[in-house]
Amino acid sequence: MSKLPGWLGRLGAELTAVGARLEERRAEGARRDDADADAAETSSSTLSTVAAEQVPAPPSYAPSVAARPDPVAAIPWGMRVAAEAGWRLLVLAGTLWVLMRVVSAVQLVVLAFVAALLVTAMLQPTVVRLRRLGLPRGLATAVTAVLGFVVMGLVGWFVVWQVMDNLDTLSDKVRDGIDELKRWLLDSPFHVTESQINDIAKNLSDTIGTNTEEITSAGLQGVTVMVEVLTGILLAMFSTLFLLYDGKRIWQWVLKLVPSQARPGVAGAGPRAWRTLTAYVRGTVIVALIDAIFIGLGIYILDVPMAVPLAVFIFLFAFIPLVGAVISGALAVVVALVTQGVFTALMALLVVLAVQQIEGHILQPFILGRAVRVHPLAVVLSVAAGGMIAGIGGAVVAVPLVAVTNTVVGYLRAYGRETALRHSPPPHGATAISVAPTPAPATRGADDAPEPAGAEPGAQDESPK
Repeated sequence: MSKLPGWLGRLGAELTAVGARLEERRAEGARRDDADADAAETSSSTLSTVAAEQVPAPPSYAPSVAARPDPVAAIPWGMRVAAEAGWRLLVLAGTLWVLMRVVSAVQLVVLAFVAALLVTAMLQPTVVRLRRLGLPRGLATAVTAVLGFVVMGLVGWFVVWQVMDNLDTLSDKVRDGIDELKRWLLDSPFHVTESQINDIAKNLSDTIGTNTEEITSAGLQGVTVMVEVLTGILLAMFSTLFLLYDGKRIWQWVLKLVPSQARPGVAGAGPRAWRTLTAYVRGTVIVALIDAIFIGLGIYILDVPMAVPLAVFIFLFAFIPLVGAVISGALAVVVALVTQGVFTALMALLVVLAVQQIEGHILQPFILGRAVRVHPLAVVLSVAAGGMIAGIGGAVVAVPLVAVTNTVVGYLRAYGRETALRHSPPPHGATAISVAPTPAPATRGADDAPEPAGAEPGAQDESPK
């Protein structure tokens, strides 16, 4: 037992010596690593110095090379703006192209619905008046629709009846008129011979005889067109009934399809667009009626046959701005020429021109007013574009579409400015009163008063319930 403490002491001394040796080896390894790192850094700096000494410096006359700029900064500002506008215009053009393809695919439905809107704008004031008299909405709608459709049908029947009743008399007068025109050409200073007139008549007859198949196919195509027209009339009648009866809920449903941020602006633009359309239809009907009455009276006094059907045609063609007046007036002059002679045709031309000048310079500005005033260039271009896209129907709806679009765009622009001013921070400081935006009271009319969202188009004429 006496030897155990001595053995433990020697073991502790040996362990202490082993720890000391390990610490010395660790310190020696750290010194060796530091030396290697210093040597590597020294060698790299030496190599770079040698490489720099070996690469010759550029001569003094060599041009300096600037760093390459950012590609976006290298493009001129005007080109960048043009590119940004260009791709947006391409997207807009593609959207319009797709929309036009869709419209052309369902052209009959679109034209029938637009015609229903025009008829509704013409008949809705009658519904409002009947409801003010105490009739229920359904009964007022039914009475107005039945009366309107009956009147339109009677007008069409009257035109067809007059044409069929005077067809034989007209054919005889046309033959007499052609003979008189032939005599006038022979006695005129144009040196037209009878053989030339006979050659023209023979060529016309031969052309009709050789193109019999084309004329027959055109007749069959005309039958197809008549079927489509009847289908469109039925669609327009049903659409008119629902628009007259349930226009408010249809408008509220349309507003739900608009994003919530844009809904207040659209809700305010809708009633104004409807007022513009109603004013256009009413004014056009009044102007067309005046044209038909006065031109019809003029050609009736001149003893032109079928004066009443020609007056009805003048009334119908007046719904095509500019172009319709020219076509209907030319038709009346041609009938007067082939039936009554050159003098009567000239007098009919004077009557047509006088009435149309009064219409263009007095009636339209006074009746239509500033609400639907469209520049004549816009009228011509819109009628031409509508006729190219959808024929006669497109020419009829082109101008009211442009007028409504003008009203909507103008209101949304004003609404956007008013909203921006309302949400802009108020000015501060001593000059706050002088720079604060204040609306001019004189520039705001009664029609610009704010309306509740979801108002029914045309509901301003209806008394509250």
